[in-house]
Amino acid sequence: KKITDICTQSWTIMEICGGQTHSIMKYNLQELLPPQLNLVHGPGCPVCVTPVELIDKTIYLAGKDDVILASFGDMLRVPGSKTDLLSMKANGADIRMFYSPLEVLKIASQNPQKKVVLFGVGFETTAPSIALTVKQAKIKNIPNFSILCSHVLVPPAMEAILSSSANRIQGFLAAGHVCTIMGYHQYIPLAQKYNVPIVITGFEPVDLLLGIYHVIQLLEHHEVKVENAYTRLVTEKGNIPAQQLLEEIFEPVDRKWRGIGVIPQSGLALRKEYHQYDAELLFGLGHIKANEPTECMAGQVLQGLLKPNQCPAFGNLCTPEKPLGAPMVSSEGACAAYYRYSGNRKTLSHA
Repeated sequence: KKITDICTQSWTIMEICGGQTHSIMKYNLQELLPPQLNLVHGPGCPVCVTPVELIDKTIYLAGKDDVILASFGDMLRVPGSKTDLLSMKANGADIRMFYSPLEVLKIASQNPQKKVVLFGVGFETTAPSIALTVKQAKIKNIPNFSILCSHVLVPPAMEAILSSSANRIQGFLAAGHVCTIMGYHQYIPLAQKYNVPIVITGFEPVDLLLGIYHVIQLLEHHEVKVENAYTRLVTEKGNIPAQQLLEEIFEPVDRKWRGIGVIPQSGLALRKEYHQYDAELLFGLGHIKANEPTECMAGQVLQGLLKPNQCPAFGNLCTPEKPLGAPMVSSEGACAAYYRYSGNRKTLSHA
């Protein structure tokens, strides 16, 4: 009611994180909000933005007899060019799921005759635990361990969206868990440069509504600033030890995003001092290239240019059982959220 009371015109707001998208869909928040308020969904799903060629590289590694591939479980059904990791596992590849990356060091220690590759995926939230694992591998001198790194960063992705000629985003909901690690000082120059308010919020329905309320307040009063609506966890400076660990192990690099293309300085790669753990170099994977499927519109969905149910393939050519792209199978994917929760709601189908 408070949001409705203060919202006097049409506004388009993007929530960055796929976890926030799932909460919005699960609790049907869009239909509770005033009709002139449009929520679009951003690229904050690390599984969704992992490019096809990187999936192909993991499939290549998994096919080698002397390799054990360790992966987060939600990467297994992400489609590569011809197959996925789950199919590889079903056909006998030694692919193991983990919850903590440190488990992978134990696997490497227990299998000295094998080369153990950790598929490192995620934003600033999971990157510190991967960095700690690499550091421990060096301290413990575990020679048969390496990582295939696919870590990406949120602020460069936001800038890529804001700088696009097709951009229509007027306000952002930033992800509370990323800001718990990194703080929110990085967002201040973004807000000022592109004249867009940014509000950090959480993932529960009330958190999201509070964040939306703050964004609308700022938009209606023509204020451009960064506000923290997730104060129980987020501070401006964030988790300094975690940031120092990231700085020690990784360095920023240009990174290709699935369906979007290369975003400058949007990824993390191992520093030179840790190249002995870089699977890309150790296995010579540079020759593996792949194109994105042309019929999949995930890139437009991830940039807020299209809603999942506006894609012609949604629900027929593309389903969780037979996905064209990662957003349909990821636990944080926007397409998966729409497929699971939207049903036949008319207001959603015409959003």
